[in-house]
Amino acid sequence: MNADVTEPEGAHPADLPLRPRRRWLRWTALGASVAVLAAAGVVWTLYTQLDGNIRTDVETVNQLRRFESERPAAVVHEAENILLIGSDDRGGDNGKYGRDSGTQRSDTTILLHLSADRSSATGVSIPRDLMVEIPACERPDGTTVEPRFAQFNWAFQLGGAGCTIRTVEKLTGIRVDHHVVVDFTGFTKLVDAVGGVEVCLAEPVDDPDAQLTLDAGPQTLDGEQALGYVRTRKGIGDGSDTQRMARQQEFLSLLVRKVHDEGILTDPSKLYSVLDAVTSSLTADPGLDSLSELYDLVDSVRDVPADRVRFMTAPRQPYTYNPNRDELVQPDADRLFTALRNDEPVPEPEPSDAESGSPETTAPGTPSPSATGAGVSKAGFAAPNAGTGLPEPTASPSSGQQTSVAGNPCG
Repeated sequence: MNADVTEPEGAHPADLPLRPRRRWLRWTALGASVAVLAAAGVVWTLYTQLDGNIRTDVETVNQLRRFESERPAAVVHEAENILLIGSDDRGGDNGKYGRDSGTQRSDTTILLHLSADRSSATGVSIPRDLMVEIPACERPDGTTVEPRFAQFNWAFQLGGAGCTIRTVEKLTGIRVDHHVVVDFTGFTKLVDAVGGVEVCLAEPVDDPDAQLTLDAGPQTLDGEQALGYVRTRKGIGDGSDTQRMARQQEFLSLLVRKVHDEGILTDPSKLYSVLDAVTSSLTADPGLDSLSELYDLVDSVRDVPADRVRFMTAPRQPYTYNPNRDELVQPDADRLFTALRNDEPVPEPEPSDAESGSPETTAPGTPSPSATGAGVSKAGFAAPNAGTGLPEPTASPSSGQQTSVAGNPCG
């Protein structure tokens, strides 16, 4: 500064009061900073809460590690195979859905295959009554259960998710990369969080065991009704587990469609409710036990074309020695599992008993045939809101022929 320049007479500038405009700008900046910090704090609190809802299944990871030498190797490492297990545990909050006998079995099991290039996703339901070889498994108390030939859902009762994973791997030869266990309460919360899901019933439903009574016609199911609907066997259709799995696949398609069409994932208030419902019901391996990991998984399949997302049931037929149990149809099952294992397109169906009208055999390796006419299946289900761009829910795979119901309230 020029030494010849002199300061004006009077108070030093630092001692002068701030001009009103400068004071206003400083207070605005301070207020904005506080607001940003507060918002960040709220977001972090909500994130931490949601992230903390997910339970990590360390026990299963440890069990799988001890039996690593018996597990199949991954063939296509970029592909992912995720086992989704719906538990019928009646303890805790799930006690109202039935008596707690101290045991739990897998009520629903779906092997979800995501292709390496994320251009397709295939979900294969494993029948709970399928007769399979269950390997030696560890109980939570550390004791070992001897290997046995039994129905599939016994695996979860005998040794939890670890035993179920190893049974699926033994059955299919497919390496399971991740697993997620969902309980009853979480399913009901999720359906309620999206405002219910609309279905159309060709006939009334009355099943005291599933705590479900529904009139025929279109209606929106809340969480409790939806749970009864996907679990019921006696009150609808022919009472088979095959039709029950078809209804589960149909309902999941409608649930995904609603989330997609109504922009729920872009609505902050609805999104939080959905995430809270989902995370509070999950038990997952360390690779999927956080919001960030779940987000990465969802983001990786965000662009999968709707017509490349398929749900199907493992090809099955009545077990030779007990018609109330199932067995795989061969070589169709091996063809399906080989394709998934090698990350190849799922083979098209070959002519089968299902196509010739037999009511007892599932069409091999394919989704259940779509209902004709008004979209009413023999499972008693009709899909509303056609033409949304997502795949139509499938009809019951118990028969390749669909029938219309006289006076059908669904059209």
